[in-house]
Amino acid sequence: MRRALHLLTLASLLVAAPAWAQRVDLPPAEKVNEVLDNHPIVAAAAERVAAARAHGDMLRRGPHEVAVTGSYIRRTVDREGGYDEFDTTISRPFRLPGKASLDREAGALEVEVAENRMEDARHQTALMLSGLWHDWLTAGTHYRNDLDTVASLERALAALRRRVSLRDAAALDLDQASAALAQARAQASSSLAAREQARVTLAATFPDLPLPTEAPALAEPVLPSQGLEGMRDLVIERSHEIRAADREAQRLGVVSRRVRADRIADPSFGVRLFSERSGMEKGAGVVASIPLGGGYRRAAADQASAEAGAARLELANVQRMVAATADADLSNARTRLEAWRSADASARSAADAVTRTARGFDLGQIDLADLLYARRQANDARRYEIDARSEADRALLKLQIDSHSIWAPDEEKGQ
Repeated sequence: MRRALHLLTLASLLVAAPAWAQRVDLPPAEKVNEVLDNHPIVAAAAERVAAARAHGDMLRRGPHEVAVTGSYIRRTVDREGGYDEFDTTISRPFRLPGKASLDREAGALEVEVAENRMEDARHQTALMLSGLWHDWLTAGTHYRNDLDTVASLERALAALRRRVSLRDAAALDLDQASAALAQARAQASSSLAAREQARVTLAATFPDLPLPTEAPALAEPVLPSQGLEGMRDLVIERSHEIRAADREAQRLGVVSRRVRADRIADPSFGVRLFSERSGMEKGAGVVASIPLGGGYRRAAADQASAEAGAARLELANVQRMVAATADADLSNARTRLEAWRSADASARSAADAVTRTARGFDLGQIDLADLLYARRQANDARRYEIDARSEADRALLKLQIDSHSIWAPDEEKGQ
């Protein structure tokens, strides 16, 4: 009674678990987050964030610097002799009012774009890890199931050999049972090969992730507490892809305004010092210059405006794509979960049928062919249930990852 109460309490906790609860067949969330942060794809995106910050600092300071020019001339005049002459000019361009604020705004938006793209790269890497991890779990669960089938057929074959030795069964039955066992062993070998291939692929792609000796068994799918619809809304609300596209559209809008402002070029101001006739003439003055913009600057402004318009349209497309992903995640989670429930019921029924058929065979009321057929049906049903369970687990985890409810920074999960 106490054990039953304990199992009931544990089941209620699993059902009421939050959307980002740690499944028993997944690696520890803390280790996964560490592995994702250190993955080359995410690390490269982090370097691009650093590059964006450096570029933002460049924009804040501006491209204009002090320029120093000078010349020295040795002049010779008939009947007067030679003279040393030189001149020096120190000048610097200055941004016109309003340009510096636009540069600072564009730099800040560029950093936001890079940060959101880094988070999206982390999200895509998490999806890759999920796929490879479930490939390994599924192959391992298939292998264990096939080993159970082999063990069951080995026991049945041993019993049949005794019956044949006692002339209670025909040699043909022994041949049929041996063929079934050989087929089951071949299937187990194939599952083992798939498991090892999945493991080496996972280990090579994520070498920092410690793997247990044996792949954990696939957990049964569990619905999140806030419901699938709520998680679908979070996919859109927390999408870094949308945020990156939105900030990029804003950035290019600011850049467009900055390029239009640059049709009036920045002026340069400075001072000039000179000495002529070996110092007999000296002077100092103020110099100024300003480029006169023409067709090139006008075309640059048109280009920047078109790029800003394209970015706004790309934002609309990204919003549609993310919404489609959210709807597909919701639909896939629902249908895969229902498919697994049906497959689980089928596997249970097939297992019951094998039990009854085996009892009839032991009583001599059912032929061995019927028993082997029932075993094949049960084995196929179990394998289908494993595949359906895997697809349901994948679909639910993808919805969790896309909604940033698991394997994401704590601030995104609202913890």
